[in-house]
Amino acid sequence: MKKKSRRGLLSINAGSMADIAFLMLIFFLVATTIAADKGILVKLPPFENEPIVHRPNPKNLLTIHVNADNEILLRDELIEVAQLKDKVKEFVANPQKKSNFPNSPKKAIVSLKNDRNTSYTTYIAVYDKLKAAYRELWEEHAKRTYDRPYHDLPPKAQKEIRNDYPQIISEAEPSNHQNE
Repeated sequence: MKKKSRRGLLSINAGSMADIAFLMLIFFLVATTIAADKGILVKLPPFENEPIVHRPNPKNLLTIHVNADNEILLRDELIEVAQLKDKVKEFVANPQKKSNFPNSPKKAIVSLKNDRNTSYTTYIAVYDKLKAAYRELWEEHAKRTYDRPYHDLPPKAQKEIRNDYPQIISEAEPSNHQNE
């Protein structure tokens, strides 16, 4: 004969489940790192109340326009992105002492202007080439002056090199016209 069991349904005490779930939630919030988008690091000039009326000498100014068709115009001459770094280095350093280029790297100003419809990819590619040109200039100057790579120099020497070749990139407000 079979005996019938008189046990009731087994139940699990779930009173502390909410506490455990809450503790796990707190743990994951604290332990998880959320990657923050850093964007492009640009050092802005200090704010001045006085209006700026100084216009740079045209020979000291390298104008780069990126239009809505993602074409790059360097001093109104159409160039490719791959050419930009070498053109900027030639302008800033002026090794051939051209009369329409600055007499000193300290006077060289690179002016970047883009259209509102310029693709972000093109803008970043142009900006990367500008930064790469200055990094190469610093590297070459470090090897000439100290016979060592730029990144191996002490901070004081790196600052001297950046003072000799200051990275002056001026960004104009984006325009609404395709070929401005």
